Amino acid sequence: MPIDPDTKNWTWVLERACPDCGFDSSAVDYDDIPDLIRADVERWDAVLRRDDVALRPDDSTWSALEYAAHVRDAHRIFRTRLELVLNEDDPEFANWDQDATAVSENYTEQNPAAVAAELGDAALALADDFAAVPPEKRHRTGRRSDGSNFSVESLAAYYIHDPIHHLWDVRG
Repeated sequence: MPIDPDTKNWTWVLERACPDCGFDSSAVDYDDIPDLIRADVERWDAVLRRDDVALRPDDSTWSALEYAAHVRDAHRIFRTRLELVLNEDDPEFANWDQDATAVSENYTEQNPAAVAAELGDAALALADDFAAVPPEKRHRTGRRSDGSNFSVESLAAYYIHDPIHHLWDVRG
């Protein structure tokens, strides 16, 4: 059964703690984000070793495998967005329909071990990229087509909520 698309604008996570997972992006120092990304890799690896990884808890919720594939792709998308911000003046990010991607990439049928390896590689590459941005370039900006503007710092803070929140989603 298809999942209802998530149409929320999650940029509010830049201003306050998430009432669901409790993570507060507004309280995170930019320099801590690469280590938060790296720490999540081991947690996702454990999730992807579960026997029930491909089972949806109900008809309206992704399985842990689907969440992990989404997180892997989010790492990749945000790495591309960071590269754009660092190399272009105020770029507009391509739209990413996470729900369409889940269907077109058949998240439900992906191999958990492959997803774990790809998620780890993508996460570590993004962590390294965020860590390499010197303070004088962290003010550079990019934007979504909906008008949401991000600096390198706010992009990182916005992004880090996603993998942490989704670990909360798949808590077991």
